[in-house]
Amino acid sequence: MKILIAGAGGAPSEGVINSLLRCNKGDEVIGMGSEAIDLVLSSANRKYLVPYADDPNYEAELFKILDREKPDLIHFQNDLEVYEASKIRDKIKATGTKVYMPDHHVIDTCVNKYKSYLKWKESGVKVPTNRLINTEDDLKNAFDELGDENQRIWLRASSIGGGGKGALPTNNFEFARGWIDRYDGWGDFIAAELLTSDTVTWLSIWHEGELVVGQTRIRKGWIHGNRTLSGVTGVTKVGQTYSSEAIDKIAIDSIHAVDPKPHGIYGVDMAYDKQGIANPTEINISRFFTTVLFFTEAGLNMPKMFKDIAVHGEFPNLTQKINPLSDELLWLRGMDSKPRLMTSDKIEKELIAL
Repeated sequence: MKILIAGAGGAPSEGVINSLLRCNKGDEVIGMGSEAIDLVLSSANRKYLVPYADDPNYEAELFKILDREKPDLIHFQNDLEVYEASKIRDKIKATGTKVYMPDHHVIDTCVNKYKSYLKWKESGVKVPTNRLINTEDDLKNAFDELGDENQRIWLRASSIGGGGKGALPTNNFEFARGWIDRYDGWGDFIAAELLTSDTVTWLSIWHEGELVVGQTRIRKGWIHGNRTLSGVTGVTKVGQTYSSEAIDKIAIDSIHAVDPKPHGIYGVDMAYDKQGIANPTEINISRFFTTVLFFTEAGLNMPKMFKDIAVHGEFPNLTQKINPLSDELLWLRGMDSKPRLMTSDKIEKELIAL
């Protein structure tokens, strides 16, 4: 079988590619991507350079690859490409290549943070109050209505984009106005009540409304987080396996709020409020998070499960569908160093105390 992975060379896709290369079925993993330097570093068996997904030539170049390679499955690993490819999924499937994605209206909701917020609020899922910022008056009102004890609010772009696009905590109106101007973000940015810096993610695969597997991970820091105004980079430095029935329920309720019959990959990002309750902030839809290799190394190869369902019609035989991994496993990452699966006691044993 041939599996085509988009965004090859980028960290989100390489975790998937390296997980698939650990499979024992002899499947070929082909990569395509839009950044030549990233692409040549990819672990994929063969690599194709394509335009960005919003380029007018993207579709034609994609179908040249499909015609040449005739892959059995194609999978996309960034929001823009997920969204654009979703719109032409029927044409992709007509070539004989499978896709395993939620309905397009679900993807449209999840890649837009304000649409997601409205769905959660309507369904009774606890979320911080959000306001769409169309005008300077909206921004002023957001500070008045949503500011914490230090008058801080959380700003971010609502539209497609990862890595905390446009994210900014601030209590300064003039700075916030300039920030939105910088991103040409009037009508797109949203302001929200500020949550804490404690975050948790629930990554899951579903098939026609049934949960296949779900696993929780805590984020304990961002790589280069101290180099951004928000402290958020989208690149996890330390991840930790975790389990909580409360988190499981919030994540599942958040997913069902946007899709009553989930099908594909749903990664619910949550941040804790000051009452200690996790609030969903976004669903990373139809893609695995960047550190999915963490779970693979720990014994839960979710990209393999995804591929086996889509291509081979095989479902995993799990004794526990939710949080099958043990708690307290750590995934340590850094620039230009190989990530490591660890536990706290192993870290202590490797370090020399003076």
